[in-house]
Formats: sequence, C-alpha cells, structure tokens
Amino acid sequence: MKIEQIYTGCLAHAAYYMVSNGEAAIFDPLREVQPYIDRAERDGAKIKYVFETHFHADFVSGHLDLAKKTGADIVFGPTAKPGFDAIIAEDDQVFEVGDYKVKVIHTPGHTMESTTYLVIDENGKEHGIVTGDTLFIGDVGRPDLAQHVIEDLTEEKLAGHLFDSLRNKIMPLSDDLIVYPNHGAGSACGKNMSKETTDTLGNQKKTNYALRPDMTKEEFKKELLTGLTPPPGYFPQNVLMNIKGYDAIDDVLDRGLRALSATEFEVAANETDALILDTRDADTFAKGFIPNSINIGIDGNFAQWVGEMIPGVKQELLLVCEPGREEEVVTRLSRVGYDHTIGFLEGGFHTWKDSGKEVDTFSRISPLELEKQMADGDLILIDVRKKSEYDSQHVENSINIPLNEINQHLTQFPKEQKFAVNCAGGYRSMIASSILKSRGWDNFADVMGGFDAIKETSIPVSEYICPTTML
Repeated sequence: MKIEQIYTGCLAHAAYYMVSNGEAAIFDPLREVQPYIDRAERDGAKIKYVFETHFHADFVSGHLDLAKKTGADIVFGPTAKPGFDAIIAEDDQVFEVGDYKVKVIHTPGHTMESTTYLVIDENGKEHGIVTGDTLFIGDVGRPDLAQHVIEDLTEEKLAGHLFDSLRNKIMPLSDDLIVYPNHGAGSACGKNMSKETTDTLGNQKKTNYALRPDMTKEEFKKELLTGLTPPPGYFPQNVLMNIKGYDAIDDVLDRGLRALSATEFEVAANETDALILDTRDADTFAKGFIPNSINIGIDGNFAQWVGEMIPGVKQELLLVCEPGREEEVVTRLSRVGYDHTIGFLEGGFHTWKDSGKEVDTFSRISPLELEKQMADGDLILIDVRKKSEYDSQHVENSINIPLNEINQHLTQFPKEQKFAVNCAGGYRSMIASSILKSRGWDNFADVMGGFDAIKETSIPVSEYICPTTML
C-alpha cells in the first residue's frame, strides 16, 4: 500500500501521504503545503481529501491552504465544528481514494472530535490506522491540551472517554495493523513517547501501558494523568487558529521576507513593539548580538521554544538569521502560528556590526571554570532543564527553574550574587541567558556544553534516577 510518513523532527510531527490510481490524500499536513502538492504532481495524482484527526494544539495545520490550492475536501470526525467548509464525517463512514478506502473511527478522548482513520488497500485488506493523538508508540495523547478551548470538559472526563475509545474501538482491531501516529518522542502531546514512529498494533497491545487488557478505567486515568505538566502557552492559540482559520502561508511569507538595512531594522525596532529574534546558534550569538535581542537557534526545537517563550502568536518579530535561511525561519515560525514577522536584517548580523551600531556580548564559562568557581563558593548554579530531567540527575545544590517558567520566576535569579546557567547541552541555557540579559541581568555566565559537559568534571552530581515522564 502506498502510504508514506513525512516526519518533521523539530516538531516531532508526522503527516501522511497516500496515493492510489490517480488520487491522493494527506493526513494532518504541516502549514507549508507545496511539498505535498509537488509530491502528488510527480505521481500524476490529484489530492482529493485532507483528513484531519483533530484540532491540533501543537502546530497550525495546512488543511485550509491545501484545500484552497488543490480543491481537496477537508474531512473531520464526528462532533467537529470548524469555522469553514468541511465534511464532518459520521462514525464508520468510508471514503474512497483511488482503489483504497479510508474508514472513519471516532475515538474521543484526546479531544472530543478526535478520530482514527482505518486505511484499507485495493484488495479490501485492512492495512493500518492513522491515529492522530489517540494512540502513540508507547503512549497515548494527553487529555488536557484543548479541553477548555473546544468544550469545557475536565481532563478526568476526557481520560475516561479515551479509555473507552481504546478499549472499544482500537484494541478489537487486528494485531497486524500498522499504527501511524501524529507524533513521536519530543512532542508535548504525550509524556513518554517512543523514538520509534510506527509499530504494529499487536506489539503496542503488548508494550504500551495504556493498552494493558487488565487495566481498570480508574487505573488508566491515574497513570495517564500522573506526570503531566501545564501545556505550552501557545497551544490554545493554535487550536483556535485550526478551528477558525488563518492567513494564507503565501501572505505570511510575503510579509515576513522583507529585507531591511541596518538603519531600517533599527527604525523598525524603535517604532514598533516588535521583538528581535536572533536565530543563530548559541556560540555565534554569544560573541556578538543586537542589544535586547532573544536567541532561539534555528538548529534545534526552534518552533516549540518560540511557542513556549514568546507570549502571543500575534507578537511582531524582527529576525536576525544566517544569510540564506530567512525563508526557513519564517516558515518554521508559521508552523506554530507566529505569522507576524515584519522583516529580517539583510546580510545578517554582520550588516549590523559593520554599520558601527551598538553590539552586545555575553559571558560564558567552561565546565572546568565552573568547577573552580563553585569550589570557591562564589557561584550559584541555575539549571533550566525540565523538572523531569533535573529530578533524574543534577548538580548538587543547584536550583531548578525550567526554561518555560523563567518569566514567572525572575525574582529567583539573584541581582547581586554571581550565578551561572546550564541546560543539557547549551541550547536552552542560551535562550534563558538572552532573556535575562534583555531584562537587565549582567552578573551571570552561560555554561558551555551544559550538564552533559559538567558530568565530565568532578563537580558533584546526584545519583541517576530513570525518569517516568519526558514532560
């Protein structure tokens, strides 16, 4: 059967492309839709349907642009109430794509409209299930991400619906079906997903805690809801964009890809409320940057951390990028709904520096220097990794303030005493450091290499404890 997983690592997101006899379907597409259109054209196929498993929270789907550009019908499962034209399918309804069939299986729980799609080949054999966030490899979808956006339901009630969906709709299906989930490890839509992105349903019945046949509903609820942390702040905003609609991706790119000279960039920064977002890597950023800019490197979980750290998807942005990567940055911002880039610094940071305008720099220390300063008692170490990472293992006597919580805990960063900031490898600590620098802190240093490098020194660390959640 011709069904292909198209995986995007920075979002831990999987879309699916299916083609048969001149017709194609896309399941849960990303915001930039041209690659799907190009793929169908190469196959000589017309995209007939865009199947959405639910109203996504962690990214803005490309369903609207794909439908407008191709004439495809958008399909949602039962109970969905989108603010645009779409087919609201009935449970067990069957759609034809060439010689293949797609059967709707309503599986509420992650959200109430959540739907699994059973794909059937040209011989009538059931091949696999596109599960969205209902069933992951090793996990199931969190029931706390959109319950107050779409319907005012408690996470406990949604967890109960998910238990019923798994037992009554998913587990009775054949063991040899392939499970095609919407996410893999690294997504905040589940707490402990596998790095594998497909599996057989039979193996999941054996290994996935949520599919244990002897589990009661109350036991399921307890295990599912234990270890959850507050959802990222941009999730509700993305849900609403997916329900109500959004600007066309072509308009977002036209608006964002406006090249600005150093003077034009400075004027825009002074005359608007735009935030300066520098997407270079941490090492390069530390050596010189525009004052008050925030660093979130493009070569990392960029979109997720933009969503976590920049309040409000309507925030205007001015970009500093490595030359040639501006379109990539604007596109990846749009994936999580940040559509209001108003320009980028033409030629990158060197344009600013060569113009003679003010440049800021940053203090960084090696793990060996950290070891010396901590031994002298001159330094406080603040660890900005997730609580689950910190609880697993950390430097003794360090303080944990997770990166996504620092705006709420700024008073815990000392103004007078010197401190250092670490994460796992240096990506997140530079985000934290750039935010602190923009807020007036200057008595601290970023630890190069993070906790991974610290462990190579003799700095005392706690015993390792295997984490039970990745949130």
